[in-house]
Amino acid sequence: MATMKMEIVTPHGMIFEGDVLSVTLPGSEGEFGVLPNHASLVTTLSSGVIEVVKADNSKELIAINWGHAKVDGTKVSVLADGAVAVGGTSDEIAKNLEKAKDLIKSMSDSDVAIAAATAKLESAAKSGF
Repeated sequence: MATMKMEIVTPHGMIFEGDVLSVTLPGSEGEFGVLPNHASLVTTLSSGVIEVVKADNSKELIAINWGHAKVDGTKVSVLADGAVAVGGTSDEIAKNLEKAKDLIKSMSDSDVAIAAATAKLESAAKSGF
């Protein structure tokens, strides 16, 4: 199955880098998915959750407060002001989940956006990704 490169960078450094099968991004006009060979685009991202399906079919969730994404056929680059990867052991997941919720709440003025992102994070945490 085809993969593409993915990187998520904040002012504090690299949050994620690797080969992925697909990515779902919180665009300013709504969520959108990216697969290998996607048309090129540059877009603004809203606060929300980036869902990454890695090359080994495992999932990773990264909450961002806002940013920009550049997509071409072989790579997705995300520049985010702040990001929290939700993963690890169950204790780490619980701690990172709270950090992710706080990050999203700090930037979003929409109760609907906060509720949607929180529900996505909690659902994924309960299902174990």
